[in-house]
Amino acid sequence: MYIFAVGICKASSIGVCYGRNADDLPTPDKVVQLLQLHNIKYARIYDSNIQILKAFANTGIDLMIGIPNSDLLPFSQFQSNADTWLKNSILPYYPATRITYITVGAEVTEAPNNISAMVVPAMQNVFTALRKARLHKRIKVSSTHSLGVLSRSFPPSAGAFDSKHAFFLRPMLEFLAENESPFLVNIYPYYAYRDSATNVSLDYALFESSSEVIDPNTGLLYTNMFDAQIDAINFALMALNFRTIKITVTETGWPSKGTPNETAATADNAQTYNTNLIRHVINNTGTPAKPGEGIDVYIFSLFNENRKPGLESERNWGLFFPDQTSVYNLDFTGAGAVVSTTNGNLTSSNGTWCVASSTATEADLQHGVDWACGPGNIDCSAIQPSQPCFEPDNLLSHASYAFNSYFQQNGATDIACSFGGAGLRTNKNPSYDNCIYTTFGGNKTAAAANSTSTSSIKSSSSTQHVGFHILGVMIMTAFVVLNGLG
Repeated sequence: MYIFAVGICKASSIGVCYGRNADDLPTPDKVVQLLQLHNIKYARIYDSNIQILKAFANTGIDLMIGIPNSDLLPFSQFQSNADTWLKNSILPYYPATRITYITVGAEVTEAPNNISAMVVPAMQNVFTALRKARLHKRIKVSSTHSLGVLSRSFPPSAGAFDSKHAFFLRPMLEFLAENESPFLVNIYPYYAYRDSATNVSLDYALFESSSEVIDPNTGLLYTNMFDAQIDAINFALMALNFRTIKITVTETGWPSKGTPNETAATADNAQTYNTNLIRHVINNTGTPAKPGEGIDVYIFSLFNENRKPGLESERNWGLFFPDQTSVYNLDFTGAGAVVSTTNGNLTSSNGTWCVASSTATEADLQHGVDWACGPGNIDCSAIQPSQPCFEPDNLLSHASYAFNSYFQQNGATDIACSFGGAGLRTNKNPSYDNCIYTTFGGNKTAAAANSTSTSSIKSSSSTQHVGFHILGVMIMTAFVVLNGLG
């Protein structure tokens, strides 16, 4: 059973990490233009660079800034250091620059030196400085962590923090709970797959799995590694009775290139992961342990960073090359046309459609609709009775809507239009069905207005079947969960 809390849960958001460990990066003002071009409203930087703070002024983009590990010692030792930093590095630019978070330290448990003990005192001093400026309720203070902060992450219900970190984790969690700040964590299913390919399937890591992994302790069903890793943190927090702390994912993503041994580091896999991630987050899906609960996620990273050490994949997490061209196509809205940037010009897959083949059998069309509207995660509510795209009420039209929606949201590739041969990719304007255009963001309103929206008492076999199919999946899911709990 799916339970939606209306007006209670905060909507999810997608941001990007703006790292700068690379040559020939665009100037901060060009970066702002790139973000605005793609309607990205949330960004994270790893310091408090003044040029960037100035560039982000009056842009409407929320900014997460950082205090590097190298600065933890002076920030933890003296309140005056935090006060001076806030006065000189933040206050001159706020609120024109919408700073919403300050991260104090990054993955300190992974740092070579023993700096963990400095984190909470530094957080407290930064918070005190904010409180003096009456900004402590507007700018949240936290610290980022790797999944290595856990001693166990599978099954998710067994998630537990490593006891060797308890000396700083517990006071930090108390700080977060008291000040309503989120727990910040970096989630990387890519590494889970790369380091344990025999135990983790690629489809499971990419949000593409057609089967579920069942948590034996709770009966909860997991269809992707991302949810499982977040719920491991959720259960670890609950085990220590910190149930009110929300989770924000400060880094996640997938590399587009790697060494010959890093076979999963491809542009196709990176596009698949981030496309599915965005859709999963924007839909406020939540996780099996906390369904419907919004979660903020930052994709790592904005640019490929050629100065990073390590394997080839470490330098290829970017969504864009330094010249601002796309590494691969990605739609940041979670729905609509796939957008790319080439030589600074905005282009889209507009002009290419996927329609249902008139020679396909009814059974093949129906199977394709069931798949697109079910496992394919396409929103098919528009072709339900009384909805804008219910007319024309025939299987061919409804299949074209479902096929094209899936096609546009999954890279507009030949594979995304196959549907067992029932889909047909075309450059010809499918003018027989205005609703085919609803998958293109720029034409959505016009298409809805041109569509027949008159209520109809007539029921379509295709939409009935979709409804029964989805209802059946929900019933089966509830049965499996209850059976597992029993």
